[in-house]
Amino acid sequence: MATTARAQNPVLKRTVTSDSSPSSSVNSVSVSPADSPSQSRSATSLSSLGSVDDVDVKGNRIPLYDTYGNQFEIPDYTIKQIRDAIPAHCFERSAAKGLYYVARDFVSLATTFYLFNTYVTPENVPSTAARAALWTVYTVLQGFFGTGVWILAHECGHQAFSPSKTLNDTVGWVLHSFLLVPYFSWKISHGKHHKATGNMERDMVFVPKTRERYASRIGKMAHELAELAEETPIATAIHLFGQQIGGWPAYLFANVTGHNNHDRQPEGKGKGKKNGLFSGVNHFNPSSPLYEKRDEHLILLSDLGLAITLGVLFLIGKNYGWANVMVWYGVPYLWVNHWLVAITFLQHTDPQLPHYDAHTWTFTRGAAATIDREFGFIGRQLLHGIVETHVLHHYVSTIPFYNADEATEAIKKVMGKHYRADVKDGPVGFLRALWRSARMCQWVEPSEGAEGEGKGVLFFRNRNGLGVPPQKISAPVAKPTAGKGAKMEIGSGSDLE
Repeated sequence: MATTARAQNPVLKRTVTSDSSPSSSVNSVSVSPADSPSQSRSATSLSSLGSVDDVDVKGNRIPLYDTYGNQFEIPDYTIKQIRDAIPAHCFERSAAKGLYYVARDFVSLATTFYLFNTYVTPENVPSTAARAALWTVYTVLQGFFGTGVWILAHECGHQAFSPSKTLNDTVGWVLHSFLLVPYFSWKISHGKHHKATGNMERDMVFVPKTRERYASRIGKMAHELAELAEETPIATAIHLFGQQIGGWPAYLFANVTGHNNHDRQPEGKGKGKKNGLFSGVNHFNPSSPLYEKRDEHLILLSDLGLAITLGVLFLIGKNYGWANVMVWYGVPYLWVNHWLVAITFLQHTDPQLPHYDAHTWTFTRGAAATIDREFGFIGRQLLHGIVETHVLHHYVSTIPFYNADEATEAIKKVMGKHYRADVKDGPVGFLRALWRSARMCQWVEPSEGAEGEGKGVLFFRNRNGLGVPPQKISAPVAKPTAGKGAKMEIGSGSDLE
């Protein structure tokens, strides 16, 4: 039983490409090749695309409500209006500026390393506790600087770093390899995320659980969720800790939070494959269904970058000790992972945000299903504004970060009430949002009574009594089949199948 499915009409079935989308009243939904973070076939087509029904899903007359209880309206502007509103100079990319920021971030890393290794020593700081506290500060600082480097590589992947694709990919490969990130592998899958943001069937990251999947995970039936007791704060904290520490490796190794429809991979590489460890669905295997055959050499090049970095770390550990490697690199690496997951999670998970089924999704709608936040000096300077201008980034990903604030102000005039931001209390509010979203955003389902197109707009709900309560769904009922010796069939007391 699936609460988000609707009856299909095989006569109207068509295949979606990167330049087409499910039916919509929005008339400009495709992604320009210039916005794609890769110019390979993998970036201009979605390996996971299958067929969806081009059915009439309009006609919703029931109000839709987000998790807070605010009435939601589906965006009605076009991508052309968005692009036309942005001043032309915002699209200009500068290699000199990009390289300056790379140099600045590495100088910050090197200076911090030098100062702590020179002065935070037993001779200068006799107290073990004081040295431990100072070295903890070191790991936090290097985590921020390392995240800044990660984001500059992210700019390279989107071709926003400079006008040169060769320079972009060279710098991106070096920077991401330094941080043990498979550059081209990530670049290709991330490009597909941008082409399907908010799409429950094709998005590549932080696809929320449906009501049924969440229920099955905790050993319940979907109709029982509305009556379940509140999840304990300890359980939420444990889940959040696991997400922040292990979420990024789990995504790379097992495609956790990515879509699981690999059987739709057009070359057949995904037949019988599902997300999970040792399933072949990962960012390191050239045969992974996340990639097309023509891009397999890029996956190997990404793996080579990781091997070089691991080799250097091995030599450092052998000569200077593994404890030093852990402090110098290992713990800051975990901080980078933490900030990466926190930023991505909060860009796409919020009580205000919708998700869409394949019938209702369009590129324009999906890009609006993101939210800007505020992280103060750290966000705007050390993290290059990735927290504060993410909505714009999903509409035009080739705009460099140093032009993103101006472009964001421009698109707000087009988006109007559809632009979403949560900037209250700055960095404290950002961290508070992690907990709030973990408590309020547990699964997605349609609004109560939604019909037509509205059934394809899904909002977060939770078992914790926060915000709009989940729908009350009738328990399955037994129905006898006709004929002698009839057996009992399980029917649904709900039309949300």
